[in-house]
Amino acid sequence: MKFTLSWLKDHLDTSASVEEIAETLTDLGLEVESVTNPAERLKDFTIGLVLEAEKHPDADRLRVCKVETDRGVKQIICGAPNARAGIRVVVAHPGTHIPGIDTTIQVGKIRGIESHGMMCSEREMELSDEHDGIIELPGEPPVGMRFVDWLAEHDPAKVDPVIEIAITPNRPDALGVRGIARDLAARGLGTLKPYEVKPVEGRFESPIKVEIDPALKEKGCPHFTGRLIRGVKNGPSPQWLQDRLKAIGLRPISALVDITNFLTYDVNRPLHVFDADIVKGNLRIHPAKGGEEIVALDEKTYRLEPGMMVISDDAGPESIAGIMGGAHTGVTEETVNVFLESAWWDPVTIASTGRRLKINSDARYRFERGVDPEFTLPGLEVATRMILELCGGEPSDVVADGAPIDTDRAYRFDPERIERLVGMSIPAEVQRATLEALGFRLEGDMAHPPSWRPDIQGEADLVEEVARIASLTKLQGRVLARPEPGVARPILTPMQKRATAARRQVAALGYNECVTYSFIDKASAEMFGGGGDETRIENPISSEMSHMRPDLLPGLLQAAARNQARGFADLALFEVGPVFTGGEPGEERMAVAGLLVGHTGPRDPHGARRAVDVFDAKADIEAVLEAVGAPARTQILRGGPAWWHPGRHGRICLGPKVELGVFGELHPKVLQALDVRGPAVAFTVWLDAIPEPRRKGATRPALATSDLQAVDRDFAFVVDADVEAAAVVAAAAGADKALIESVSVFDEFRGGALGEAKKSLAITVRLQPSDHTLTEAEIEAVSAKIVEKVAKATGGVLRR
Repeated sequence: MKFTLSWLKDHLDTSASVEEIAETLTDLGLEVESVTNPAERLKDFTIGLVLEAEKHPDADRLRVCKVETDRGVKQIICGAPNARAGIRVVVAHPGTHIPGIDTTIQVGKIRGIESHGMMCSEREMELSDEHDGIIELPGEPPVGMRFVDWLAEHDPAKVDPVIEIAITPNRPDALGVRGIARDLAARGLGTLKPYEVKPVEGRFESPIKVEIDPALKEKGCPHFTGRLIRGVKNGPSPQWLQDRLKAIGLRPISALVDITNFLTYDVNRPLHVFDADIVKGNLRIHPAKGGEEIVALDEKTYRLEPGMMVISDDAGPESIAGIMGGAHTGVTEETVNVFLESAWWDPVTIASTGRRLKINSDARYRFERGVDPEFTLPGLEVATRMILELCGGEPSDVVADGAPIDTDRAYRFDPERIERLVGMSIPAEVQRATLEALGFRLEGDMAHPPSWRPDIQGEADLVEEVARIASLTKLQGRVLARPEPGVARPILTPMQKRATAARRQVAALGYNECVTYSFIDKASAEMFGGGGDETRIENPISSEMSHMRPDLLPGLLQAAARNQARGFADLALFEVGPVFTGGEPGEERMAVAGLLVGHTGPRDPHGARRAVDVFDAKADIEAVLEAVGAPARTQILRGGPAWWHPGRHGRICLGPKVELGVFGELHPKVLQALDVRGPAVAFTVWLDAIPEPRRKGATRPALATSDLQAVDRDFAFVVDADVEAAAVVAAAAGADKALIESVSVFDEFRGGALGEAKKSLAITVRLQPSDHTLTEAEIEAVSAKIVEKVAKATGGVLRR
């Protein structure tokens, strides 16, 4: 949203500088993106008088001029055809930056003669495109006077500062200069000037009637007004109006079009004018059947889809309602009779049509955010009066269909609530004055928002308005009072502590943390066990975010694919966050997931680099489980979901039902679908599945050590080829839980005399006595138990 300082002062009586206004607007929530002040770039230019202008001895088109300036008489070489003695010119001394040519001039020699400055044209000063000659100032302005001061007196529009602000979607009222002025006046930066709307008396009955299709009156177009104005003269608009539009980047077209553009920015009231002599019959507002085509004012042809709102006459569509008019009935310089339209359009319908047709216009931008519904008819009257003043003509009676929507609503106003919600102490009378200055109507303890503020939807919004106008910069930090003396009680939940511990552990393992959206596309969700209607987003922000994620791995894999596309092949990524099994409260789980892609490190001359494998993921998930306090004795089972490699994954469980996590290689089809170049291994830990520790205290148990020597015994068992090593280890460890400290596999052998159906697994069992040194008999007894347990659990026999 752009506007000039003088335009703002049409609505706001203020003496504030442009710097004060810009700072205040940002503080009010209307963030200033830029301030273009012509006076700043022209401040070094002064007025001079050409005393002599002689032909250059070595150049036919150059003149050697003697110019009286604020620094004395200077010699300046000039090639302008109008350089002559006796004229007042604009002088730039050496060291001055010339904005139009982006050059800082210096003393120089032109064909052997020195030049001490420059006499400027309008284009060189970015005042216009005129560059046929240097500026000739009328009258006799004083030599040495600043040129910007002269412009401020004689052509102020050329030094009028332009302010551009960013408008959030919830503030449609700030899309008009008057709405911005209202906020500044409420802050106390000036006084809001009255804005009277005087109805224009019609002199004849309009031959063009309007009708809203009943299907659109409830939602679409509840109110449409218009009137015919005959005998207008549609020439160029006045210079002041053209200057306003040019300043904000709009191209003046004609008086009628410029008036509608001006009111769009002035009071946030988009309008449209039809050439009444081209309109056939009456105007009807109705939903399109589908397939109709219309050439719009941007000279592009659009095919309408069923349900899109359109304004048609007896010949067919003449305007895409609320978005862009049709070229067929557009006004030209030959137009003498016009039909002026002012209507209120449903924001959702306008936004939907604009997106589908890919049309961006000032009208769409405003209507889809919500213009003032009660200003529909007053806006028509304001535009009518402006057309009559600038173009002449004779107005008809107003024709209308429908009525303004009822926006009246009220919320309880509690002056004490601002201190509870915001922490600011503002007197009640100041709060009431603030709301009244913003257009609210106060009746007792109820506040009625104005019709131009659709964003006010509750009591908290009233507090926000008061705090915004008072300035949140006045907030002072306060130390929260402790309800009890002494050390504060811990406030983190066990789940929060686990998440923190997991995050630190995975980061310590060398992973980089990712923070991805909780929404993913349907195809990825289905790939990881989700994608159903129960997790579908009703109003997704994009088609790639249509479902709640059933797992953290899709987001990590997509992040890996983006990184690989940019040349990063070896990745270690992780994320901590919720995943969703359904759409109801409580149907979510807290998880931490890690992903390893590529190789363990860069290439080196020692050959230490290798591809990541399932054991890397296994080591990392075990480290995470230990960090978050999971029980040490767990089982590794098969039967993981379909996105894991069927033979290279494992589920870490407490018994057959409680799954603490999963690790392994990802299925090649998943990697191919998500465009990830493998190898890729991953793990997921379900933080909410880990049981709470029995001990609630913060102290650690006493360290149990033994000064007695441990005994290692090796066993090799011949078992069936499909027997898992974990079964052998578990059976051996259960032989004597008090004496056996650890069991580990150190060798596997297949083939040879064993055949294809058998294999040999070699394990090391460490025996750690606590009260006496083991005798050979005791060692043999434990060894026999180990062999018996393994044989019973796996059918294995001791290899001889």
